[in-house]
Amino acid sequence: MSEGIYGLMAEFDNPADLVKAAHAARHKGYRKLDAYSPFPIEELNDALHLHKNKLPLIVLCGGILGGLTGFLFQCYITMVNFPLNIGGRPLYSWPSYIIITFELTILFGAISAVLGLFGLCGLPMPYHPVFNAPRFALASRSRFFLCIEAADPLFDAGSTGDFLRALNPHEVTEVAH
Repeated sequence: MSEGIYGLMAEFDNPADLVKAAHAARHKGYRKLDAYSPFPIEELNDALHLHKNKLPLIVLCGGILGGLTGFLFQCYITMVNFPLNIGGRPLYSWPSYIIITFELTILFGAISAVLGLFGLCGLPMPYHPVFNAPRFALASRSRFFLCIEAADPLFDAGSTGDFLRALNPHEVTEVAH
């Protein structure tokens, strides 16, 4: 990995060229790459292999933990900590636990969704190295960018630059840390 370099970024004029370049980079063996565009491009999910997402599993685990917390907490309160025998009714009455169990399931699931999203996205991150690229502001307007990170095992500034230039981009720039 080159010191002081985050990666190389290629600028394209249209989304079709970006998708074609992303497919070519994956086919060449690059794995640490990202694409930036002014609007979502569905084909980039296939090109960049972005199908694996851990967030649903995090939310499921948070919901299960919340449900178990609510249910077991109520069991502990009614059977161990403060048992009330009123009219000979049993101490364990699970139908009365449903509302709190449901509410804590939703609460823990929502909190785990927010925290999981922040964690998976690397937030809070007030600054990203791609903002050092001189023309990157155009990514929010009319240009499409593909960045191959220096952390990629196949990254070599010379050969990666030659590879990106062979894809006929508008420009290839070096992104500093």
